[in-house]
Amino acid sequence: MLKSLLCLFFLLLAIPAQGLEIEGVSIPDSVDSGLQLNGAGIRSKFFFKIYIAELYLEKPSHNAEEILGSDGRKRMTMHILYDEVSREKLVDGWNDGFEENLGTDELQALEPRIQAFNGMFTDVHEGETIVLDYSPEKGTEVIIAGKLKGSIAGADFNRALLSIWLGKNPVGDDLRDELLGIE
Repeated sequence: MLKSLLCLFFLLLAIPAQGLEIEGVSIPDSVDSGLQLNGAGIRSKFFFKIYIAELYLEKPSHNAEEILGSDGRKRMTMHILYDEVSREKLVDGWNDGFEENLGTDELQALEPRIQAFNGMFTDVHEGETIVLDYSPEKGTEVIIAGKLKGSIAGADFNRALLSIWLGKNPVGDDLRDELLGIE
């Protein structure tokens, strides 16, 4: 009996997250020819709901290291919930996330691309989205409010970027678990 329950438990863990609704925003269970929803959750700071984060992968996984180590297509979508998030706050958040999750050498090697990435941002407002869409061929494309702002080359950059949510020091442990589909 215990064996059967354990098998059922692990089988349920292996099933990818299904489409859902968070804060009135419909979260699709798949996007763009085959990317599957891995998980979604709300990024809050000081009791304010800032954005809904959605992680899409070619092959859903509950393992952060596996996700960060894979070179397949990935997408992080952020639906802005807060009235306005300034460019300065976004850039400060990106920089803090990179610094918290990268070693000095890695941070230094990525610095020119991090600066180029930061240069793509503007103020964002409630209802707008930021899409960080990675493919090995194009790198990480940055799309803000439906407009392509540019792309940053390299799987290493995308790994560093996703480590902000999935790394050793994520922006939130609860959000990390939700993106991994384990909460």
